[in-house]
Formats: sequence, structure tokens, C-alpha cells
Amino acid sequence: MRSNQEEVPVLEITEFDQYLFSQGTHYEIYKKLGAHLTERDGKEGVYFAVWAPNAREVSVIGDFNGWFPGAHPMKRLGEGGIYELFVPGVLEHSCYKFCITGADGNQVMKADPYAIHSQKRPETASVIERLEGYTWRDEEWMKKRKKTSWDENPMAIYEVHPGSWRKQPSSSGNPEGFYNYKQLAHELADYILDMGYTHVELMGIAEHPFDGSWGYQVTGYYAPTSRYGNVHDFMYLVDYLHRKGIGVILDWVPAHFPKDECGLSLFDGTCLYEYADSRKGEHPDWGTKVFDYGKKEVKNFLIANALYWLKEYHVDGLRVDAVASMLYLDYGRREWVPNEFGGKENLEAVEFLRHLNSLVEKEHDGSVIIAEESTAWPKVTDIPENGGLGFHMKWNMGWMNDFLSYMEKDPVYRKYHHGQMNFSMVYAYSEKFVLVLSHDEVVHGKRSMVEKMPGTEEQKLANLKTAYGFMLGHPGKKLLFMGQEFGQKREWSEERELDWELLGMPQHKHMQEYVQALLRVYRGHSCLYELDTKEEGFEWIEADNEEESIFSFVRHSKDGRDNLLFVCNFTPVDRLDYRVGVTKKTDHTILLDSTWEVYGDGQIRFKPEKIEINDRPYSIAYPLKGYACAIFKF
Repeated sequence: MRSNQEEVPVLEITEFDQYLFSQGTHYEIYKKLGAHLTERDGKEGVYFAVWAPNAREVSVIGDFNGWFPGAHPMKRLGEGGIYELFVPGVLEHSCYKFCITGADGNQVMKADPYAIHSQKRPETASVIERLEGYTWRDEEWMKKRKKTSWDENPMAIYEVHPGSWRKQPSSSGNPEGFYNYKQLAHELADYILDMGYTHVELMGIAEHPFDGSWGYQVTGYYAPTSRYGNVHDFMYLVDYLHRKGIGVILDWVPAHFPKDECGLSLFDGTCLYEYADSRKGEHPDWGTKVFDYGKKEVKNFLIANALYWLKEYHVDGLRVDAVASMLYLDYGRREWVPNEFGGKENLEAVEFLRHLNSLVEKEHDGSVIIAEESTAWPKVTDIPENGGLGFHMKWNMGWMNDFLSYMEKDPVYRKYHHGQMNFSMVYAYSEKFVLVLSHDEVVHGKRSMVEKMPGTEEQKLANLKTAYGFMLGHPGKKLLFMGQEFGQKREWSEERELDWELLGMPQHKHMQEYVQALLRVYRGHSCLYELDTKEEGFEWIEADNEEESIFSFVRHSKDGRDNLLFVCNFTPVDRLDYRVGVTKKTDHTILLDSTWEVYGDGQIRFKPEKIEINDRPYSIAYPLKGYACAIFKF
């Protein structure tokens, strides 16, 4: 119970609220719509409000009225289509839905689109909780974040599915063995700090009914999933990670939503949240609905939701799923409706993304919005004023596809596909990129990362180490999916935890230690991140050595004092007197070699000799082993 001194705001939907919502500019609409504990006329209870403009009748049903449709009819406010009701005596943690008699006369029971908590699946009711009341302790992180330009700072992201990263023994109260948010906070923070990642990207946080969707078919956009705890538990997770110096990015899914009866589909008996024309309003391949980005109230729902995660939960960024499906009207469709100019671009979605990204940039300094965009749409990360979409970063799907295609080939044939590894530098500065090896690459028969590699088990691991070294040196921020850091052998499944027992095998422990060493190099050398988006930060030494399948390049720092030379051998052939050109006549100290038995800071210095190679007057000779990635500091 609240204290007598605690003030409880009296909530109501004002005419101004309705106006802003109708214009799509009520960026805190979640504080008005939904269910809110409040007080009226000295009585404590809950204020309910829902947008259902085409409904004939709306009522609140819940465990407080026996789920009886006629017990608490709601009042319609004007022409905007918002219904409201204050119900005295309703308590925190009560379950509820909206009973909606649609325009078609059918009665459906809908979860609250603005609910901040939900029942654990398979139950689908919304749950009354307080957003307020958590005491944040991450002030230092939030202040630092506002002053941080991620373009010029390290970002090594660990992508995690919380329900399958680790599991506890099954019990009657927790048959799936899920860690709750608080438990996850401590174990995840310890592991991330030990490995050296800077950020975690969390999959499947917004409420979703089907585990197999991995969180990409959302029914509760404002509700952290109840699988792992409640609202304040999730706040604790973010808060704790921040206090440990770890950034938090969430998957966000504004491209589509499922057809589950309890969700947004046909919400008031009409296509309210989705486009009415199925050629525009459905994704045939996914069996999902598409948001109507031309409807201001729908845009308001999504924009306020993005800001909600950033503001109320202190989240540091959103990775926006399936952006390409939003941008193109013909995406995954045989039949589609052209835009007003006859083109295939969804102009309403474009305007929505620009609006959102402009607001984020204005209101939440230091947070980042990252696009999963798989096409060649121009200026994804340029500002809207220049005709861009305004994202801060974009997943580099082109690099990922070429990189994996090359790495999967037998080394004998790699020389015929050399261009797959150097082509990315042609467009490396066209956008601000994140290099990704995500969950999508280790499911549905694609094999785990290590099993993609050719050769024996030993060769597979050696191949993967060289690949990770090349990835580290390539411009762009970095993302690895969980398990890839120790060579997970099985494909990922949301139903089981990672195969942590592999760390009892020396070769997999060694892989983990190698990734740790790479991340130490990454964080410890500014040349690997401060000029990520500038051409002067990268220089090829040897880009065209097809016969030997060797690549060498330099990453430059701003001040020219912290530079790294990378040499990557993608064949099993030892080149024991390999000579590589250098850009400076200074000693080159070996920092890391993927073939070492123990990964520590190297001490051996190589003095450049006046022997011309790779169009450089000076060079060094190095005993380059097969499948080796060697990194030198100079």
C-alpha cells in the first residue's frame, strides 16, 4: 500500500491529449492509454483507456469482475475513438483485457496494446503494474553516454537470447529453467566483462506468445516479457549492466505483428493497426500483419514505444528488425500496390523512420538506432535533411554474405573467390556499418559458425580464428551471437542452453581465449574504432594476393601513433619467410597470432628492412603459419 503522504496523480484523457494523438505527436501516450493505478474522489483504483474508434462497445474484463463483459462498460471520448473508465478497488497485479464488440458485431477479448506487463504464456491477459517506483543508480553511465560519439568509440556487441544463453535445472515453478532478469544481470555482466564486449544486444524482450518466434512476433510492445520477471526486474537488469559499464541494445520490431486473436490484428473489428489492403497489410512468407504507417495514431503507437524503451528503461539503443520489409512495397510479395508515383517504395514507412530517428537524435543523446537493412537502399545512416533515413548504424549484410561464402569454401578454391573478401572496402564508407555474425546465420540448417568452416575439426577452429581476426581488423563495429565465441558446434535452438560443456575441451577453451584476446586488442587500440567511418583509417597493403589467399592491411589512428598491421593467411600452407610491406620505418611488435598456444601481449619486434614489396620501400619478414592471423603494432 502507498503511504498517506504519497501523491497519486488523477489521470484522464484531455482534449489536448486526443489532439496530439490524432496528429501522431503524443510521444508519451503510454502514460495515458493503457491501465494506470490512480485515485478518484478518494478511492484507489485503475484508470483504463484504449483506442478502438470503430468499435460498437468496449468494456473492461478481468479477475476483478469475473471476466464478465457487461460489468464495466467504457465511455467513448468524442470522435477520436478513445474509450475510458475508472474502476475503483482494482489492485496492482490484477489481470485484465478489453472486451470489444467490433464494427462487424463480433465480440473479441483483446490484450491491452499499451500494457506494461502480461501474463506468462500461454496465458494472454494484460497485468496491472506500476512503471514508477524503481530507483535507478546508473547516473554515471547515462551522463557519460550523452557525451559519447559511438562513431569514434569501441562497440563490440554480444547478441544474446536470454532464455537459451544459460538455463537452470527445471523445477515445478520454472519448468523451462529460465534465469530471471536479476539473475541474468549478474551472470551476464560477469561474462561480458570477462570476455571484453562493450554492449549486449538482447533478443525477444517485448512480450510474445510463441517461443519459436524468438521475440519477432510481438503482442506486447510495451511489456518486457514475463518469462523472466516483471517491469522492475528488467529495469534492474539494464541498471546493473550500466553500473558495470555495459551498454544495452534491444531488438525492436516495428515491421510487422502476428495474427493472434488477443493481439493487434483486427483490433476493433477492422484493420486498425494494419493496412486494410492485404497486398500491403500482410507478409505472406511470415504470416504476419504490417503496420499502417500512413495512420497517425499507429505511427504514434510505434514512435512512443521506441522512446519508451529509451526513456523509461534507459536502453542505449534499438536494433530495428526487417527494415527492408518496411521500405519496399513488393518485399516478399507477388502482388503489390505501387505508391502514388508508381514506385515500389513505401513512402509512409520512409517518413515514419525519418520522423522516429530525428526524434531520437533530438531527445536521447547518446542512444543509437541500428537498421537491419539488407538491400542497397541509399543513405540509411545519413540524416533526413540530406535525404537519408537517419539511422546511426546499419548491419553490413553484404559483408556478412560475402565473408561467409568465402569462409565456407575449401582453401583450394578460395583464390577464385578472392574478391568476396576485399569487395566490401569499395562501399565501406557509404554507410556507418556494424559487422554482424548474428543468430540468423546459425539456424535452420545453416550450421553453426565453426561447422561452416572446411576441413578437420582442428582446421575448422583454425579457419574460424583467422576469420574472426580479419573481422576485427575490418572497419565497422562488431557483433557476435552467443556461443560463437567458443565455437558452439550445434545450431542454436531457443529450446536449450548453449553447449557450455565444450569449454571443458582445450580446443574450445582456446577459441574463447582467442576471442578474449581479440577484444582486448580492439578496446586497447584506438585505430580500430576512432576512424571507422573515415577512409583515412584503413589502408590495403596486399589486397590482391589470390594465389596465396593472403590479405594484409593497416588500421591507422588519428594521431598516427597507434597503428596496427593485419596479415591473414586463409590457406593451411605455412609461409615461413613471408614478407609484407610496411607503411613506416619503425619497429613492428607482434601483438597476437591466432596460432599461438597462449594468447598474451607479444614482445618480439620486427625491424623493417629496405626491401621493396607491395609497392612499399620497406618490409618485414614473418614466419606466417597456415590459417594464421597476425597483428602487429607500430
